[in-house]
Amino acid sequence: MAKVPGSGARRAALKMLDVVLRRGETLEQAGGAANGLPSFADRALARAIAGEVLRWLVDLDALIDSATREKLPEDAKARMVLRMMLAQVLRLETPPHAVVATALPLLAGGPKRLAHGVFATLTRQGVELPAVPSLPPKVAQRWGERAEAIAAGITGPPPLDLRLKAPDLTEEMAVRMQATSLAPGHLRLPRGASVTDLPGYEEGSWWVQDLAASIPATLLGAGEGPNGQRRVLDLAAAPGGKTLQLASAGWDVTALDINARRMVRLRENLARTGLSAHTVVADALEWEPSEPFDAILLDAPCTATGTCRRHPEVVHRIGERQIAGMVEIQRAMIRRAVQWLEPGGVFVYAVCSLEQEEGEEQARWIDSECGLRPLPVSSKDIPPGIEPTPEGWVRTDPGMLPEEGGLDGFFIGRWQRPPAGNG
Repeated sequence: MAKVPGSGARRAALKMLDVVLRRGETLEQAGGAANGLPSFADRALARAIAGEVLRWLVDLDALIDSATREKLPEDAKARMVLRMMLAQVLRLETPPHAVVATALPLLAGGPKRLAHGVFATLTRQGVELPAVPSLPPKVAQRWGERAEAIAAGITGPPPLDLRLKAPDLTEEMAVRMQATSLAPGHLRLPRGASVTDLPGYEEGSWWVQDLAASIPATLLGAGEGPNGQRRVLDLAAAPGGKTLQLASAGWDVTALDINARRMVRLRENLARTGLSAHTVVADALEWEPSEPFDAILLDAPCTATGTCRRHPEVVHRIGERQIAGMVEIQRAMIRRAVQWLEPGGVFVYAVCSLEQEEGEEQARWIDSECGLRPLPVSSKDIPPGIEPTPEGWVRTDPGMLPEEGGLDGFFIGRWQRPPAGNG
């Protein structure tokens, strides 16, 4: 039988969703299912279908359940294919006849008639998705009073944020790239721009970095101190946005990460931007520095639920077990890191997580257990429109700055080791 055009992209999307929802892997890990497709357009379509299903999963399931006498099992292939069919019609504006032609072959030997009937019933009814995706109840409970705003922020993929090597060129580069700027050194462009084709890429004038992700390094200020260049450790550094930021701010940077493959990317970005840093591939729980640092930035391994705008699978694959595991890793890394600070040195802890256990609760633990004193963040330290918490921490989420395109979710706190002679 002749292969239906476009069916390969749908088959790849089905495999990706199975890897994410059944095996608990990330969409990036699952993306290999699309690598064998013949064109960039097919690969992009497979990822778009999978991404939209994951963003709207709760609402797609509600529609499917409204049109079946008996509820389909959660892991039924027919349910997954119907999710994809509805996502294409309701989010990607694919004509219904094209959806049917490319989706039903995925159910060869299975309940094609059921899937076709449910899809036809729903499209005939003119069903729509809500304005804002529904979150799984447990996730909404974890995210509390901000849950609805966060959900509104993950309706679609985010815009493209760039960080400039030379912040004083912000206005000039914004005009050159037809971009907006939300802070010195920041540019925001519409999603879909080809990164390598943008002005300044070859010259190394910028790198990709969400505005919220740029805050932790910003809180350390300039690298030049009264006694010359200061030393900073960027712990868990890859893929390197904060390393580049610190190097461009004049710090003598040591960038450490356990992932050798991701460190290759960091070194490539250093070479492209003409910035320098000492790079170390090592386990932070075993490595020992030769001398202490004036500052340490730990952007700790975490559940990454704050990246749900670009990685919607975290809404479905992260639960209490994953959060608890990350909390233990984070505390182990914090315990080691604070030992490597000079007296008077500054420690910044950050996670791209929306979970209280990884953010606010860790900050309270640092206050009580780590021998550091809080160094509260003020409004002048962070981009306009973002306010520190009453404790002097920073908490961002995808529902913030909605008119400007939102933010990734981060928790950030800052502390100082007491200077010598001070308790």
